Amino acid sequence: MVNVLFVGAGGFLGAIGRYLLAGAVYQLFPNSSFPSGTAVVNILGCFLIGLLNGLFEVRQVFGPETRLFLLIGVLGGFTTFSTFGFETLALMKDGEFLSAAMNVLVQVVLGLAAVFIGYSLLRPL
Repeated sequence: MVNVLFVGAGGFLGAIGRYLLAGAVYQLFPNSSFPSGTAVVNILGCFLIGLLNGLFEVRQVFGPETRLFLLIGVLGGFTTFSTFGFETLALMKDGEFLSAAMNVLVQVVLGLAAVFIGYSLLRPL
């Protein structure tokens, strides 16, 4: 139960961080049609998960509770795209290039299709 609280507290902070950062970026580029706030959040999240995971695995700086709080909680609330990037990189590091490509293809293509289908189900005919 304590682990759930670590993840939940981190998720709370990550979601607030995402909201604030994306909002700030959109204020910098108010007339852009490009989703720059989301892009900045996703790219920063990917950088942070790589950096933090390096600290955890290579330097063994933090314990498992901190890893839960930061990686799953904070970064999970900030952006799950960072997890997608990290897992895809892990597959490539393990030589699983087909699985990495499938991960990208399945999540991006099926994710977009799921958004379209979900939206279409509720859109007036």
